[in-house]
Amino acid sequence: MKKNLAALIVIFFVLSACTPAATEPGMDEPVTNETSMPQPSEPIPTPSPVDSNPVRGNAYLDSAELLTLESFPLQFTLVLKGNLPTPCHQLRMEVSPLDSENRINVDVYSVVQADMICAQVLESFEENFVLGSFPAGHYSLWVNGELIAEFDA
Repeated sequence: MKKNLAALIVIFFVLSACTPAATEPGMDEPVTNETSMPQPSEPIPTPSPVDSNPVRGNAYLDSAELLTLESFPLQFTLVLKGNLPTPCHQLRMEVSPLDSENRINVDVYSVVQADMICAQVLESFEENFVLGSFPAGHYSLWVNGELIAEFDA
């Protein structure tokens, strides 16, 4: 009986040590890897209201890929992988309205507070941005001035 009690106490302490404290920042925020975006005709809000005195910075893209979800109508998602200059930078993106040539222009960058002191190490990211569906036609997707994909909707 004492062996079982001792084993239960050890298991309790091990499991309780693995749970985060309730006072850690961000514990009440849901974690998600997918960021929903409005339709391409609506601009993405930049920067967010929590940014004070933001400075625009780079976002170093390693890859940008367009995924086509097999649904009706077809849905499109932009997958971005890369690095931010520091962990203090926050990823931002703007999608311009369609132009007369059906070009979807996406501007990917970062923002950081001007007076923030931060470790000078790259912060990797991988984000999925839902572009939504488009009317029937031929489209081209440009990210930071570079052609990523051409597709038909």
